[in-house]
Amino acid sequence: MRSIANVPDSHWPFADPQNVAILTSTDILHHDKPILFVSHDVDDGAWQFHTGKNLSIDRATMVALARIVALDPSLTELADLPLGWIATRQTLTDPWVRFINK
Repeated sequence: MRSIANVPDSHWPFADPQNVAILTSTDILHHDKPILFVSHDVDDGAWQFHTGKNLSIDRATMVALARIVALDPSLTELADLPLGWIATRQTLTDPWVRFINK
């Protein structure tokens, strides 16, 4: 069985499997909006990938981690983001800035 992002498991940078469900928005998946906010939640270890704007429930969706990484390969830079931390950037080309979520 092939992985979702066609990345051999030996090269997959995240501790979570490629098919783990993550929270994102339809703006990213269907409207080509950039991912500018990433959260690695401390309470359940879940990943969230957003545009940086408030997410309304009607635009929330779940997809596999590999699918979101395929949309934006720069997300692999955040594979080691600790639980309870977030990463943000102002634009798609800016570097990620990490900090603990308080």
